[in-house]
Amino acid sequence: MKKTKANETPRQETSVHRNYKDTVFRMIFRKKENLLSLYNALNGTAYAETDYLEITTLENAVYMNYKNDISFVFDFELLLYEHQSTCNPNMPLRDLLYVTSVLQNRIKDENLYSKTLIRIPAPRFVVFYNGTDFQPEQQILYLSDSFEKKLDEPSLELSVTVYNINLGHNSELLDTCRLLKEYAQYVAQVRANTEKMPLSEAVEKAVNDCIKNGILSEFLSKNRAEAIAVSIFEYDEEKHMKSERKEWREIGYQEGLEAGLAEGMKTGGDTLAKLLQTLIDAGKTEDVKRALSDNAYREQLYRDYFPTNS
Repeated sequence: MKKTKANETPRQETSVHRNYKDTVFRMIFRKKENLLSLYNALNGTAYAETDYLEITTLENAVYMNYKNDISFVFDFELLLYEHQSTCNPNMPLRDLLYVTSVLQNRIKDENLYSKTLIRIPAPRFVVFYNGTDFQPEQQILYLSDSFEKKLDEPSLELSVTVYNINLGHNSELLDTCRLLKEYAQYVAQVRANTEKMPLSEAVEKAVNDCIKNGILSEFLSKNRAEAIAVSIFEYDEEKHMKSERKEWREIGYQEGLEAGLAEGMKTGGDTLAKLLQTLIDAGKTEDVKRALSDNAYREQLYRDYFPTNS
């Protein structure tokens, strides 16, 4: 690692300003020694805090907030860490647009047409997921998944690694980064409380209990009012988004049902249309849902209800 010489003045680093769209996750990890511990946990490295404080390992670092993201340049990499309570399949496309704007800004004074190769930090993209919907321990989202035409070797690719950081998932990562684990514990406490009390009370109780039990105690003690405010905003927004998703799923289900019935009638087939109508008449809503999504189960229902056709 390159050391800062005694007679050199370290570069000033970009300051970070708070805003109403902040999250507890970003409040914790915008503190650079905390972010360093997360970086070490992800990469299996052991950059020391003493080195960091001497402005060696984080030399020339650049920090920029982008919505709920933390992006920074470190060890010749341009990293974008994002925290999400929903798993967004469009993250690779979002990151492509974002990293393009960042790189444009970094090389604005360079001559792209010169014979000298312009060096840029290697981009890397990570999402920390802690929503309530099921997600695997880890998954990789690819930009090419959104291409209208599938190519064996796409000329442009971007991958985003998604880590599930809910308690009980990615235990090794959480154990390696104490703050990440304590953040997961705080989130779990807030969610548990919201099942029994109003959101504002749930957040305040979670903050009090976590401080008492040594979970993010230093952070929450110093940032109590702001942590409560952004948590209420964050979980209220999450609840709203879940409600919208549920509404759209119901609309999509109804439209799919109607389309299935119409298609069955149009083709003159008495299979799917008759099956769906039979199930609806019998009040078997769950069987209707499963029949629309599970081919094997639908075939079994055909045999049960229309044995002469099988």
